[in-house]
Parts: sequence; C-alpha cells; structure tokens
Amino acid sequence: MPQGRGDRVSGATQTAILSRPRRGTHRQLDTYPGTAARMTYLSITVLATITLYYELYVGGSVSTLQLSALNMSFTFYVLLLAFGNLIGAFGSLFAGLADRWGRATLVVTGLFFTGFFTLFVIPNATNRWSFGIETFVVGAVEGICLVATPALIRDFSPQVGRATAMGFWTSGPVLGSLVVAVIGSATIPTVVGDNHFWTHEYYICGVAGMIVWVIAFVGLRELSPALRDQLMVSMRDRALVEARAKGLSEADIQMALKHPFRQLMKVDIIVSAFAVAVMLLIYYTAVAFSLIYLTTVFGFSVKNANGLGNWNWGFNAIGVILVGIVSDRFRVRKPFMVLGGVIGAVMVVVYLEQAGHHPSYYTLAIMLAALAFGLGVAYTPWMASFTETVEDRNPALTATGLAIWGWIVVFISFLIIPVVINSVTPLVNYGTTAQTYSTTYASQIAFAQSHPQIVASAQKYKTQLGYATQFAPELAVLQKNPVLFAKLATYPTAASIPPALLNQAIAAAGGGSKGITILSAISTNKAAINSVVAVAPQLNQLAPYATQLTALSKVPSGVFPFLQAHGAAVLKAQAAAPAQWKRWYWVCFGGIIFFLLSIPLLRGRWRPRDARRDEAEHEAMVQNELEKLTA
Repeated sequence: MPQGRGDRVSGATQTAILSRPRRGTHRQLDTYPGTAARMTYLSITVLATITLYYELYVGGSVSTLQLSALNMSFTFYVLLLAFGNLIGAFGSLFAGLADRWGRATLVVTGLFFTGFFTLFVIPNATNRWSFGIETFVVGAVEGICLVATPALIRDFSPQVGRATAMGFWTSGPVLGSLVVAVIGSATIPTVVGDNHFWTHEYYICGVAGMIVWVIAFVGLRELSPALRDQLMVSMRDRALVEARAKGLSEADIQMALKHPFRQLMKVDIIVSAFAVAVMLLIYYTAVAFSLIYLTTVFGFSVKNANGLGNWNWGFNAIGVILVGIVSDRFRVRKPFMVLGGVIGAVMVVVYLEQAGHHPSYYTLAIMLAALAFGLGVAYTPWMASFTETVEDRNPALTATGLAIWGWIVVFISFLIIPVVINSVTPLVNYGTTAQTYSTTYASQIAFAQSHPQIVASAQKYKTQLGYATQFAPELAVLQKNPVLFAKLATYPTAASIPPALLNQAIAAAGGGSKGITILSAISTNKAAINSVVAVAPQLNQLAPYATQLTALSKVPSGVFPFLQAHGAAVLKAQAAAPAQWKRWYWVCFGGIIFFLLSIPLLRGRWRPRDARRDEAEHEAMVQNELEKLTA
C-alpha cells in the first residue's frame, strides 16, 4: 500500500536493478502481461514453490525410519537439519543475484537439479554421511530457488493485490507440507516391516519434481529489468511503468546497484526478518519433528502422525490464502499480523500443555488446526508488508531483500534442540522395539520382575529342569519305588541282578516292553537322572511355577538382554520427554511474542481509511507523471 519513501523516489531511481543484458535472457517479457498470462505465470511459480517445499520436507514423513535405517542418532539428525538450513541460507544470499540474472532461469534450473537428486541420488544413500552430503547440496539449490520464487510473485503482483498473491505463494511451503502428510498417510503402511521403506517416499517426490520442472521449462517467464524493478501499486500503474521503461538506458538500470546489501541492511528489514524467523520456530518444528514428537510422546503410528499433519497443513493453507484476500480487501496488513500472532501464541500454550497426557487423535487435530490457521493469518500479511518495506527503500532490490529474509533462518535453534530435548534418540532408536517386546511378552516380563529369585533359581537349575522334563516317566517310577531301586543299585551290572528282582523292577516300571524301556533309560542316563534327584528339594520349590517358567522359556533369547541394555534408557526418556518438549514449545511461544513486538517496524497502515487515502494520493501522482511523460 502506498506510504513512505517509495512514492517520493524518481522514476529512474525506482528502476535501478541488478541485471545482465536483456538479449541473453529469452524468458524476459518486455511488456507487462495481461491478466490471463499473469495468472499463468503466478500459478506456475506457486506450483514450483509447492514442489520445492515438498522435496525439502519429504524426509519428515519417514524421519523415524531414516534414523534407524541410516544409523542416525537424533542429535546427528538435528545437526544435519541445522547445517542444511545454514547452507540453504547462503544459497538464499546467492539468490540475491536474481536481481542481476533474473528469477525464472534460477527457478527452472533449480527444479531440474532438486528433482533429479530427489529421484535418483538421495534414495541410494547407504549411510548417514552420504545422505547428509546429498541433502546439503539440494539444500543450497533450494535456498536459491525459494528466494527467486517470491521475487517472481512480487514482480507479477501490484501492491493492491500483493497479499492475495503472497497468500498463494505462502501456500507453497504449507501445501508442500500437506502433500508430504497426505502422500505419507496414504502410502505408508500402519506397520512398516522394513526401515528402508523411507526411499519409497523419495521416489514418489522425485517423479513429481521432474514433471513440474517440465511445466516450468515450457511455461515460466519473467519481467524485463526495466519493468520488474519499478514500484507498481495497482494495475492502473501499468501505462506509467511501461512508459518509464521505454526511456531507460543501461546506465539508468545500473544506477542504484552499488552496495545492494548495504542499502538494505536496515533495522526495519533485519529485525523484521529475524522476528518472522523466530515466530516460525513452531512451524519449522512441525515440519522437521512433528512425526517424532507425535510418535514418541503420544504413541501414534507413523501413519496416524502423518494424518495429523493433514489437519495442520490443511488449515494453514486455508489461513494463508484467506487472509491474503481479506487483507487486500481492507488494504491493511498489521491488524491481521496481530490477530494471527495472538491466536498462534495462545494455541502454542494449549498444545504444549498436552505433553504428558493422553489426548485423543481428534483433540490434537483440532488444536493443530487452530494453531496452524493462526500462523497462516500472521504470515501472509507479513510477507506482503515485508516486500513493500523493501520496495520502499529500493524497488530494484526486491530479490536482495528476500535473500536477507531467506538468510535469517533457524540454524541456531536447530543446534539448541538436541540440548533441550535429549530424550528422542533412545525413544526413536529403541522405543519401538522395547514397546513391542513389552507388549508381546508382558506376562512373562511381569512374572520375571515379581519373582526374581524363582527365575534365578530356574536359570541356575536349567539343565536339571530339562532333564526332569525329558525323563519324567523314569523319575516317576524311581519316586514311587525308592526301596526297590535302591536295592537294584547294589548290583554292579544288570547281568548280576537276580531274575526275580529284575522281573519285579520291570513290573514296577509298567511291565512288558514299556517296563524294559524305562529300566533301560534309567540305566543309560543314570548321571543325568541322578543330577535331578540331587537337587530335588530345589526343583520342588519351582514346581508351582511350572506354567510360568515354561512360557518364560519360550521368549526369544535376545529379548531380555535388549531390555536390560536399553529398557532403563527408554523408560527414562519416556518420563523426561514431555517436560523437555514443553520447554522447547515455550521457546516457540517466545518467538511469536517477539514477532508481535516487531510489527510496528514494517511499512503499512493500521487503519483501512488511511491506506485508502494513501492509495488515492498515489493514483493522483501516477496520473500527473503519466501526463508529463506523454505530453
């Protein structure tokens, strides 16, 4: 909206840009496009943005599988994200060259690069280091593209419709996240048998990325330097913008290019960019860690956690688009930033208080929907107001200003997370297995915990218990006829036993062939049977627990060693996780409060009538200057 320095700058100064000669950029338009063409270019830009964020966020749908498959600790994973954001930030700074090289070429080239890596390179990563390096490369390219795309949105949207256009652009990261959640919840089974399933989501994403690259390669265009770097408040400025462009020389175009970052390193731009970055800590947390948070703290499956993401990103998408339309209707940005920030701050507190409790799926869904809607209401007007603030200082340096915005990211916050939340690694690496064992063998584990001496004794006499089961018939005969078998034991060999005594023993053992078989087994396995008899009192103490001990003996050998090695750490992490996550979400709450305090720095009016008065004054100025140029 018209206000401040932008209307007082001369036409030549307003057109100063960073540009290479027009003849080398076949994608440039030398006249401002009509509505249909402009909508086409805006749509392709939004589609490209959605795809880029889909590729950037796809790992979030399978993060727990990646951690296990690639042998990554949570701390290592977070450091990857932190340095990936840092590399992307420097890519964003490089994207300031979009003022020189143009936007469309960077976007089309970046789409091909990220799509190729997502489809063919990253899924073939065999360890955490190769995965990290490959994602760093993609992150740098993403950083460049995700500054060039909002610059294109700004170029094709006058200020009067800027919030609506930025609302659709802002839906890019939101819809990218929503696509991740929708495809994840639709394609990831409830029980994942193989952790390498994570590559499946990357293949789907990569195919989508290559399709969108073809669309952008064929259809994406951009304004020429002389057009794109003028201040355009409404479509009624079109005639003036084109008239000015015809009279510009290369010297005019280069005039304001000296020290572009120095021109924009101002309090209103730097503080505002930092404020929105910390306001979006809650957003970045949701993108990177919501799956981990919902599975480890609330026990949801990977599929259901992605389902909750549908609510989060779906309502965020509604918020960013709806508020853009409403903001343009009332011609103001700041009241909506305040409204959305307050909603977001309140819902962060409501949401963080659920940690340690057991809310239902739909309870969390409603909370996430309200929180995401509030963030969307705050963010879209901020994007519109920020680009207008940059234009107010120099319309030619829009991409440079957006590069500064892209560079101020949450690198430090990602370094802080592992310190604040150190419970994730044992829960992610061992929690699922521990939970499976605890559920499958609950009765056996409970018995072992409540009868440690019995279990210890059973372990000590494991061999004798086996013999007792194996030779149960023989031991029963011995127990029933102790005197007879004591007398038989006095004979050194079976041949020396009197026939009458032998026949008596055969009859006592069951007679006939059965009796002979039992006597033969007693004679052959005398040592084993005697070892059982020697500890008969101890074995008698175990007899009442025969059923439980038999069930315990069927538990796989690795279960108890695993629980002994990791069970305590998992239990400790489960107890600590809710409080640790709460502390982090309080940090996110503080970020929103800082954002609210920074709003007055941005350009724009608080009251619609003031904004409309500025707009009327600007239109009068445009008409007056147009008359001078055409006289």
